[in-house]
Amino acid sequence: MRKIKKDDMVRIIAGKDKGRDGKVLSVDVKNGRVIVEGINMVTKHQKPSQANPQGGIVRTESPVDISNVMLLADGQPTKVGFRMEGDKKVRYAKKTGKVIA
Repeated sequence: MRKIKKDDMVRIIAGKDKGRDGKVLSVDVKNGRVIVEGINMVTKHQKPSQANPQGGIVRTESPVDISNVMLLADGQPTKVGFRMEGDKKVRYAKKTGKVIA
C-alpha cells in the first residue's frame, strides 16, 4: 500500500517550490516520483503534430521525488501511518489520528 496516492493534496517540503500545495495527478511507484498539479513546471518545445497542429512552447508539470512531498490532512502536513480497522488496512494521519479517505 502506498502512502501517497492519486488525487491526494500534498505540500512540497523541498526544492524550488517548497511550501506550495497541489493535487497529485499521478504516482510512479517504480521510480518513486509523483506529478503534482502546478508544481515543478518545465517548458517544452513541441513540433507541430496531429494532436497539436500549431506546435510551439508548452508548459507542463515534471515529476518530483516522493520524499519531497508531504500529505495534507485538514490543511496540515502530516506523516502517514497504517492500521487495521476490522479486517481492512487503512491510512491515517499521524498528527490527528483521523483515517484518510
